[in-house]
Amino acid sequence: MRPRIGITLDSEVAGGYAQLPWYALRQNYSDAILTAGGLPLLLPHHLAVVDVYLDAVDGVVVTGGAFDVDPALFGVAIRHATVTVKSARTAFEFALISGALERDMPILGICGGQQLLNVVLGGSLIQHIPDDVPGALAHEQPNPRTEPGHTVAALAGSLLARAAGMTAFSVNSAHHQAVKTVGPGVVVSGTAPDGVVEAIELPSKRFCLGVQWHPEYHIDAADAAILRAFVAAAEAL
Repeated sequence: MRPRIGITLDSEVAGGYAQLPWYALRQNYSDAILTAGGLPLLLPHHLAVVDVYLDAVDGVVVTGGAFDVDPALFGVAIRHATVTVKSARTAFEFALISGALERDMPILGICGGQQLLNVVLGGSLIQHIPDDVPGALAHEQPNPRTEPGHTVAALAGSLLARAAGMTAFSVNSAHHQAVKTVGPGVVVSGTAPDGVVEAIELPSKRFCLGVQWHPEYHIDAADAAILRAFVAAAEAL
């Protein structure tokens, strides 16, 4: 059987697709998990059944979206003007990550999912890269997301490097926030040329990795390799 991979959905208010609130997810998330050997299962935001979801899956992907983690969750009272939040989604994903960590279930955080993973693990975030990183790259790249935005250097010997099968590769980039500090035991395993954190991991867990880019786009051979490694870890659970 294929390992069952829970993938978190995005949520939107009424308008556009439907006159009532609705969920959404780009098809390439589920396509990429299927291609990597997993069975994608999409997770609506129901806090009351987080443990039921975790009983039903072998690994968890926490996806990105056009919103931010509330800085109050990492102890900062002032919210940057660019920050927008989706409190219900974040509460659900926070509980899902926490439960998966308790079970030592494989976790892959993607873009905003990586940022929330870092916060759950006791870290903090840069709220707006252009204001906090002198000489920063365009992390909200002007070219299409289907193209590379910059390179990433992976820490030799890290889970990221082992999963990718290389220590340097190209990625796309669609974020204005980034990891600032990491929590106890968390390792920064990938960086951009400007020093912005691009990947974190928790070596004490079976497979706990956050990446700031979107490997589901398969920009580089490393992306498919990372997804395969994650699915293989879920299969071994």
